Amino acid sequence: MDDSGTQERFITYLDGYKKLIVKVAGAYCSDPEDRKDLIQEISLQLWKAYPNYDARVALSTWTYRIALNVSISFLRKETSRKQREERYHRERDILEWHNPLLDERLEQLYRIIDQLKPLDKAIIILSLEGCKNTEIAEVMGLSPSNVSSRLHRIREQLKSFVTT
Repeated sequence: MDDSGTQERFITYLDGYKKLIVKVAGAYCSDPEDRKDLIQEISLQLWKAYPNYDARVALSTWTYRIALNVSISFLRKETSRKQREERYHRERDILEWHNPLLDERLEQLYRIIDQLKPLDKAIIILSLEGCKNTEIAEVMGLSPSNVSSRLHRIREQLKSFVTT
């Protein structure tokens, strides 16, 4: 939307439908910060869709449709993110049984991994998470044989850090 007249019409439109957008966002988000994010996302999607608005559909209907679709997608993403976060905290709590020797060795391992090049760091972390070489290759955009070679070199490099 390069046309300043179009921008002004959109701003006027958005101002007129602000209450509707806030109401829809409020129905999907109780957390004030999440609600602000959702309102911003709805506004962005309305901005992107505005040039394609079909005047045969009532502007309020069109606005509701976009606001609801964005809200539902946002809710799905947030629910998924919160579930992953809760699972992480549960698993972390299980692992926090504090074996000082193990804690020290893990810290040492992470310090060493942190010294690797970014690509190598990602590969070894995926490997430590239990991913197969084919999965790592897919994620990283490499061939499985390249992943195997890199993992071998990374492991040798990690051994050299430990022995020094």
